[in-house]
Amino acid sequence: MLRTSDDPLAAQIIDNALAYAILTLDRNGRILCWSRGAELIFGYGEEAIGMDFAELFTASDRAAAMPQIEIKTALADGRAEDTRWHRRKDGSLFWANGVTMAVDGSPDVSLVKIVRDETAARLAEEQRVLLLNELNHRIKNTLATVQSIVEQTLRAAQVDAEIREDLTNRLMALSEAHNLLVDQNWAGADLERIVETAFDPHQNEDNTRIILEGPPVRLSPHQAVNLSLALHELTTNALKYGALSREEGQILLNWNLSQDGAGRRRMTLLWRERGGPPVAEPTATGFGMRLLERTFGRAEGGGMRIDFAPEGLRCSLVLPLPDIEENPQAQAAAG
Repeated sequence: MLRTSDDPLAAQIIDNALAYAILTLDRNGRILCWSRGAELIFGYGEEAIGMDFAELFTASDRAAAMPQIEIKTALADGRAEDTRWHRRKDGSLFWANGVTMAVDGSPDVSLVKIVRDETAARLAEEQRVLLLNELNHRIKNTLATVQSIVEQTLRAAQVDAEIREDLTNRLMALSEAHNLLVDQNWAGADLERIVETAFDPHQNEDNTRIILEGPPVRLSPHQAVNLSLALHELTTNALKYGALSREEGQILLNWNLSQDGAGRRRMTLLWRERGGPPVAEPTATGFGMRLLERTFGRAEGGGMRIDFAPEGLRCSLVLPLPDIEENPQAQAAAG
């Protein structure tokens, strides 16, 4: 076994770190020492000693002088780290994370390079992305099929065109929420993007018809879908009866974050309309109101309140946020 250090303890540690390739280099990139892990990962034995470490790189990386750039960076900055495909002795490639570090105080050794084979994790991630893309494709096709079936069924039953349009628009709002989640690999969605997607068709050129204000907030997939549908219902109501039915009408949407003493997180959101026709409380509860009550009024730690003020409708929502908000992957699993 090749010795990598005059220190017996250090040599024992290095020789048994089989998951890592550990090698030392001179300033020109010639390999001076080669660990057991390097033998297992790269496939070279003692013949690696004296070899140019550039032989461990792919042809395209060698042509681009990537080995030389790595040495230059490590000598200048103390370290150079990257993740790339490397080449084994048998010509096969593997995905690896590596760091090359400058060594002080040694007359011969100038650099130490440590490499870890991460091919399995890379292939697992590629498989996950492939399956997720396939799932997204199937869901989008299913939504399009459902929309077509609903439209044809209602048309055949001679259902009023306005009702058909309302239902079709709700399905489209659901599809748009799905598209946002697809863009984020189902790891949640940014609240501002949800809001902008809902309002974009109705905003004016100077962005004064619909005014938004609030800090960055990430919602779980479940919350993103629910809020997208709620905003669709509020926007539809404003277009038919509220502020957006008049050119001078405005919507002001504000939201904020808070955290109580126990660490529970909440978002408050306020929808306000002004400049529209006088508002009167409806005599019957419509679908949009029932959706808001069911989605936000019954959630533990949440709440919903609608005020039919004459000068404009006001809707306030309180939405509890998961404690894992900062971790999109965990949030996706919890949502």
